[in-house]
Amino acid sequence: MSQKYYAIVTNLGADKIANAAALGTKLSITQMAVGDGGGTLPTPNASQTRLINEKRRAAINTLSIDPANASQVIAEQVIPETEGGFWIREMGLFDADGTLIAVCNTPETYKPALQEGSGRTQTVRMILIVNSTDAITLKIDPSVVLATRQYADDKALEVRQYADGLMEAHLKATNPHPQYAPVNSPTLTGTPKAPTAAPGTNNTQLANTAFVQAALAALAGGAPEALDTLKGLADALGGDANFSTTVLNRLAGKMDIAKNGSDIASVSAFLKNIGLGKVTFSSSDFVRIPDQPGGLLIQWVSINVPDGSDGSNNSAINFTWKTAMSRPYAIIAGISGAVANRTANAEFSGAAGGKLVVKNQGTGVATSAYVIAIGQE
Repeated sequence: MSQKYYAIVTNLGADKIANAAALGTKLSITQMAVGDGGGTLPTPNASQTRLINEKRRAAINTLSIDPANASQVIAEQVIPETEGGFWIREMGLFDADGTLIAVCNTPETYKPALQEGSGRTQTVRMILIVNSTDAITLKIDPSVVLATRQYADDKALEVRQYADGLMEAHLKATNPHPQYAPVNSPTLTGTPKAPTAAPGTNNTQLANTAFVQAALAALAGGAPEALDTLKGLADALGGDANFSTTVLNRLAGKMDIAKNGSDIASVSAFLKNIGLGKVTFSSSDFVRIPDQPGGLLIQWVSINVPDGSDGSNNSAINFTWKTAMSRPYAIIAGISGAVANRTANAEFSGAAGGKLVVKNQGTGVATSAYVIAIGQE
């Protein structure tokens, strides 16, 4: 069976590698691109200058010589989970000038995009056999590429081994900190410092000046200068040895919250002060909340509805508001007495009053109606 998947150096790539080897210069391979081959598996062609249908191009993550074969260059690229939505059937390596150095086909694989509901970080690898790996610069820019997990694990292991070695040497040293005073009976000079103990500490720990000042401040409780001594407190209390009794006697003259206002000296004055000065009402009257111009009006009018036999049945009865109302929000009409199918409706005629219409009043029935309105002056 013939080989189905393989990588080749393009004609342009071969020329650049040969030229670099002859002149003793370096060819910088910097980017890798992937494509979908236009929908079918492509066959690599040395005359190619680009991929058949490129889908993504980015910096190479790693570029190294295969430790098992000095003629092989291994290039890797990590495609993050945020990119995708395309098939991968072809790959290419480009130098710093954007020239296609090598191209290969690859088994079909779909790279999903995260917004499609499935995302993954995918690593693609291309192995290239060349005559002279010395002519290829094995260098990448770590600021623009992602690291593979294997690369990150290897570096983490290096750091850990280095740190473990330093710690082991530190622990074995007899005096790893010669710049410090000895632990046993140190002699301190200059201005020695000690940790500040927690407030309330009561043991043999050293008490530095900060601890002492904090203890004194706690005793004063952050009181102002006039109250941070016993004399200052006595002066503030007026030298009253019975200060508690004095305060209680003063509080006894205040209102009792448990009496819910029953001990108010003047209820009418109190209601007036909170905008509810009107406390008595007639059968046609109003209330304003608060009791001042511009407040919400609730007013009602009592209307005598005559016997329907005098021609008033289904006719309009004019009425007058107790106080002018410029704009009603709602008007409700009601009528007393039980007469079948009898209804009452009120209409707003203007700031001064309105009309009441009673239907099916019936004969021999004189009654009364109420109109209630809510609005503004």
